[in-house]
Amino acid sequence: MVIREIEDEDVDAVIAVWQRAGLTRPWNDPHEDIAFARRTPTATLLVLVSDDGIVGAVMVGHDGHRGTVYYLGVDPVQRGAGGGRALMEAAEAWLRARGIWKLNLLVRESNDAVLGFYATLGYGDQECRVLGRRLDGRADRTPLGGDSPSSEGA
Repeated sequence: MVIREIEDEDVDAVIAVWQRAGLTRPWNDPHEDIAFARRTPTATLLVLVSDDGIVGAVMVGHDGHRGTVYYLGVDPVQRGAGGGRALMEAAEAWLRARGIWKLNLLVRESNDAVLGFYATLGYGDQECRVLGRRLDGRADRTPLGGDSPSSEGA
């Protein structure tokens, strides 16, 4: 297997892998996410290619201080063969080559299998809470305090 940066003709195959891996969400258009990441020198997508084509991918980027990984996914039929580990090592190497010394991950709290995977790679809970707010006017998830999100701009 080979890991390389994404090419234009890879986009649909990457999204298909992410869908099979259960990573896509209705509120995030993966085409837009890929296009956005590819427009900047501070992010890229790395693909895992086998004889059968693209079997995994990861989006990696940084803000000049810390790196972040998104959309790490391996085709379910390829899981357990080391592809996820290889993609994470490649993402870490990409960040190190740019002088980035720390990597943060976002994992849904209910995703025990993925939390276990990252634990085997040496990642640990940083004892902080991730907060977010949409800047595009669309409704977000439940805000702090537990009130329902506004339907304004939905």
